[in-house]
Formats: sequence, structure tokens, C-alpha cells
Amino acid sequence: MKIIENGGITAPQGFKASGVAAGIRKKDKKDVAIVYSEVLAQGAAVYTINKFKAAPLQVTMENLSDGKLQAIVINSGVANACMGQQGLEDAKSMAEITAEALGMEAKNVAVASTGVIGVPLPMDIVKKGILDAVSKLSPSGGLCAAQAIMTTDLVKKEIACQLEIEGKTITIGAMAKGSGMIHPNMATMLAFITTDADVEADCLQKILKECTETTFNMISVDGDTSTNDMLVIMANGLAQNNKITINSPQAEILKKGILEVCTQLAQMIARDGEGATKLIEVEVKGALSLEDA
Repeated sequence: MKIIENGGITAPQGFKASGVAAGIRKKDKKDVAIVYSEVLAQGAAVYTINKFKAAPLQVTMENLSDGKLQAIVINSGVANACMGQQGLEDAKSMAEITAEALGMEAKNVAVASTGVIGVPLPMDIVKKGILDAVSKLSPSGGLCAAQAIMTTDLVKKEIACQLEIEGKTITIGAMAKGSGMIHPNMATMLAFITTDADVEADCLQKILKECTETTFNMISVDGDTSTNDMLVIMANGLAQNNKITINSPQAEILKKGILEVCTQLAQMIARDGEGATKLIEVEVKGALSLEDA
């Protein structure tokens, strides 16, 4: 496995991204991002355990029920949380606007929002931002996307790696945001992973869940679990490897790559914690189980 220097969410084949300043936040601050696969991809996700799941999560959970994704639309500045029916309609509108602009189905769009809770989305501004982001989609747009999802983050968080599976080169790219309200179980953070591996949906979900349990769910900054947080992965199969199935040796190789990007992103988030000046890693020896540790 090798880490790709300056790699990010668009490192795998067939992925484009963008990040634009729509005006949800400060005038010159990027606040709308899109990640897009040129072909329909397998999708999987893990979500916050907070009982109050924000509207974007509810829409994404529904859209991902068939295990298919082609785009992710993200805004920062306003979380679209605790906004009732209006929030739900706004999150659905974000998916619909994105899908129409890309010429695809809204059910294949994941929606994510981060920012202030209890404030309505300025949908006119959001729509303008989405259309602008679609027009700027590019294989080199990963950095702008990583910047657009930041809120209190001091630094952007992105990573990419490559590995070999049966003679085929598989690339994995990722980006995340998070620095405050970080607590075990997908707490105030958003993370997005892309790969060009061809992998079955149930295998992808299993790998993602297992990787989350030993990375993102083991970091804590301030003890809060957020309403909006999730980790989403898209696998578009353009590496043209033999399809990876659950519990296969090839799945273990892919898992090592996804685990690596999750570990690196989790450490970046903990290191960038609000007010943090130290990163402490605890190694537990002699525990009977992972849960005990």
C-alpha cells in the first residue's frame, strides 16, 4: 500500500469534486461541495447514534436504502438540524437540485450539512451554490471540496492511498471535517470516501462499519455526539477488478486500505480539536475484548 502525495477525494478513477463560496457563511468562504462519480456506484454509510438525526441524515438513509449512490452534496455553515418538516423538505430539495443539474436521479444523491443547529437553510443561496458547484466539477476539485466542508476546522483533512488486488490497482480517496463536538460513535464529523474498487454493497457496508468502530468511534474531543454526522463511501468499480465479495481475501485487502484512510482522518480530526494542543493515543494491552479496551 502506498499513500498518494497530496491525494484526496478525487484520486480514484471516475470521480470529480468541487467546492464553492455560495454565501451561506462569509462572502469568500467556501460552503458548498459536491462529490460525483461518472458512473452509478455502490454506496454505504454509518450514522450518528444521536436519537435526533438531522434532516440530511434522514434523506441520505432513505436514498441509500438500495445501496446505490452517484453524488454527494454538502453544505457548511447551517446544519439543517431541528428544523422539522421544512428541514426535511430542504434536504430533499438539495438532492433534487443536484440530481437535475447532473442529469441523474435524486434517489442516488446523499445529502450532508454541518454548522449551526436550529437555523433554516437559505435555500435560494444553497441552490445557487449547488448549480455553481456542478459547473465547476473537476478531477482536480478535491482540495476545494475539502475546504468547503470545514467549519471550526483549522486545517483541511484529506488522504488517498493505492493498493493492489489480483494485479489491479485500487485507489481510495477521502476527506473529512471535524474539530469540535467529537465523541465516540460518529460524533460531530463528516467523512467521505471514494474508491474505484468493484465491490458488493453488503461487503462495502461491512468493511465500513468495522473500520469505523476502530477509528472514528475511538476519538473524543469534547464529549458531544452530534445530530448530523456520518461517513459515506462510494465504490464505482472503474478499477475493473473482479467483484469483491463479503469475507473474501480480497475484501481483507480492501479493508486494510479503507482502515488506513479512516485512521489517518480520525487522527487529523483529533489533532485539530477545538482548543487542543496535544494528541494523546492510548494503547490498551491485556484486554479480553475490543469492547473491554
